[in-house]
Amino acid sequence: MAPKPKSPSGKKKASAGKKRQKQILPVTEEEEPVNMESMGHPEIYPLVLTTKTQEIFNCRIDEDVTDEQPHKLIKKQDILEDLHNRAAVSDFHPVKKLVQEYPGDELLLVYDKDFKYGLNFYLIGTEEGKENYLNPPEVPEEQEEYKEYIPEEVYAYKPPVSKPWVSLGSEKEIEEESVKGSTKQITYMISRKRSEFGAPIKFHDQNASSVKDAYIECTAYPDHIFTLKQLEKDVGMQVVPKMNDTSTQTRWTYPKNAATQYYPREFSEEEKESLEQSKTLSDFLNNVSISVEIALQQNEITNTFVDDWKYLAEEESTFGDKTDTHLKEYQSFTDLHSPTEKMITCVSWHPTIYGLIVVSVAVRLSFEDRVHFSDKLLLQPSLILFWSFSDPIHPQLMLESPEDIFCFQFCPSDPNIIAGGCINGQVVMWDITAHADRIENIKAGGSRSKKVTLKPMFLLEPDSNKEAMYIRHCAVSSIENGHKKVITDIHWLSDHFEINRMGFVFENRSGICCQLVTCSADCTICFWDIRPQKPLTPQPIEKKKEESIEIPFDVPSTFLHLDLSWKPLSKIKLSKGETSLDHCPTKISLNEDHILYKTQDKVLAQSKAMKAGEVNPYHNLEGGMGNHLKPIDDFCTKFFVGTEEGEVIYTDWKMERDPETGRLMTKKPVSLYTVHDGAVHTVQRSPFYNDIILTIGGWNVAIWKENVMVLSVNYYFEREVKHLEYVEQRKLIREQEKKEMELETEQKKVKTYHKSKEQMEAELKMDYENYLELERTILISLGLIKVSEKISYMDL
Repeated sequence: MAPKPKSPSGKKKASAGKKRQKQILPVTEEEEPVNMESMGHPEIYPLVLTTKTQEIFNCRIDEDVTDEQPHKLIKKQDILEDLHNRAAVSDFHPVKKLVQEYPGDELLLVYDKDFKYGLNFYLIGTEEGKENYLNPPEVPEEQEEYKEYIPEEVYAYKPPVSKPWVSLGSEKEIEEESVKGSTKQITYMISRKRSEFGAPIKFHDQNASSVKDAYIECTAYPDHIFTLKQLEKDVGMQVVPKMNDTSTQTRWTYPKNAATQYYPREFSEEEKESLEQSKTLSDFLNNVSISVEIALQQNEITNTFVDDWKYLAEEESTFGDKTDTHLKEYQSFTDLHSPTEKMITCVSWHPTIYGLIVVSVAVRLSFEDRVHFSDKLLLQPSLILFWSFSDPIHPQLMLESPEDIFCFQFCPSDPNIIAGGCINGQVVMWDITAHADRIENIKAGGSRSKKVTLKPMFLLEPDSNKEAMYIRHCAVSSIENGHKKVITDIHWLSDHFEINRMGFVFENRSGICCQLVTCSADCTICFWDIRPQKPLTPQPIEKKKEESIEIPFDVPSTFLHLDLSWKPLSKIKLSKGETSLDHCPTKISLNEDHILYKTQDKVLAQSKAMKAGEVNPYHNLEGGMGNHLKPIDDFCTKFFVGTEEGEVIYTDWKMERDPETGRLMTKKPVSLYTVHDGAVHTVQRSPFYNDIILTIGGWNVAIWKENVMVLSVNYYFEREVKHLEYVEQRKLIREQEKKEMELETEQKKVKTYHKSKEQMEAELKMDYENYLELERTILISLGLIKVSEKISYMDL
């Protein structure tokens, strides 16, 4: 609430300021001004003053009238002149009569900031009211304190009383507009005689009009409006002259339907007899008969459905041939600022901007060399580079880190928040919100076309960003309480759940990702919370002032509460149990990993909201987990872990208490299998099937199904591999057989063409004699002829 108006002497107002506020409706041109007499304020007249009127009478809000000086004295003559000049347009037109009849020379105008009387200003219409406002009478302190504690009237709720319904004639209109069926409904009842119950039913056709008490046929009637006249009819005939369809490859300028009807030319009977007896025809048939028979035989033994075009394009398929298709280099990125050769430790696409790839680099040195050259390595910054495909030489952004980064991941809730794991076991946080304009989409300028195109800045002006921007980290975890060795993998937990120190799952009411999970070569898995943890004992204010550190201007204060004091929420140690050694995790995969890749629409919506002026939720983080959160009981807390020894572990992150000591300890793994002959460097869940997991390590690849961890699945995949090998072998065998058959066919063709005409006739005669002998043998066996009889082909 705004403070009550005060007089120049600073005394409180006793009359108008203590009265109950009422809602006043605005006044139109034709209506009388709203009088507050019926509401207990007869001298107050609310007004709406526009910006133009405020400038004319020097009563501008927050400049001429403020909370400390909310009133203004306005001369009566100035108001009358404004009414004369602007007439009904003047904001004082509703109180014109009041101004004309006002006895004094100056009227008191008061700024109503909280709309106590309904509008932004109000006039005091009497001299007495103006005097009481400017010089309120002094009230004893005891009486004033007593008035402040006078209880207001309590509003008693009165439930509405039902009244009898009074008709205004609307039911008649509804009745007239309603749709009613005009056709009389007919009901039919079908029954049988009781003596025929259970008897078989036989259906038959009958004319309903000829049988008594039968149904009447409802035959269709012709509708001349919708009936089309048939102009052409296709009729099938049995005896028609033969027709022949032909086509030619002619130039077809435009499509046209055409048909030709003709009668075949036939020889007469005399011409047929003369041709049959001609020597020319007999010589022709004798010459071409053998070649026609050979062509018919070839058609019988040759596959006419072979795709010749496929074999024309067949190429060499030996290993290492130049025609083989392999992965080709599309583009390479080179950092000209790096004086030494470095290796890439992690690669990731930007989650919302296309054409932007982010990599982390580290010095290629062993542990002994790092210790030996530690003083020189301090002079070289450890970086995460943002590369654009339009400029492969100059990175767009460079994120600085205290040590080399071996893994990082963008926050699914805000892509400007990045978390990374260092070689020394520290977790680093970056906030690039202030530098997002360098990589976000902007409007392309300088174009005369009205069409607006959205392109990234690094695609529009690649030469203008030659100098990369270095961005410092805004928080780093405590080196004493975190991992002791290199962090090999990092993941954000989903935005719809969070865990406590014992690993139990609760709902996440903040709606943003606030927790991380990391694994390290020190055989531990840590869960981190980026929100400020509530201290057990409140710290003195003086001590807090002493511990305050000056923040550099280029470092955002988003995660300042975590810097150098960030500790893990819970820590899991993968112990082998029977020995003093522990499992060394390299990669992990949670049950909710696939959800993180489906939140791009949500990330874009949040970024648009922040551009519109809303506060970034990461800039106002609340405290840690409260006790009032709702637990999620049916949540799967099991996850996959790949180790340095090639093992795949399926374990639970929930902690349990030791029955002897009462301390929290990690549960034993649900299952453990050694399938890889090297360190596992990939553990990834399928984006399509949530229960299918891929692991890669050494020289082999393994596919797992969650909750199905037996050696039968392995046998299934082995059988599938053997089946594929068998199919490939059969394919090679069939191709070899095909080549042999083609070679044999070619050899037969060559032998056939080299034979003389006499040899072919002799072979045909021999085949015919063999056929006759076989026929005679069959007839003798059937008893149709005797052994001594001789038959000829013509007799048969």
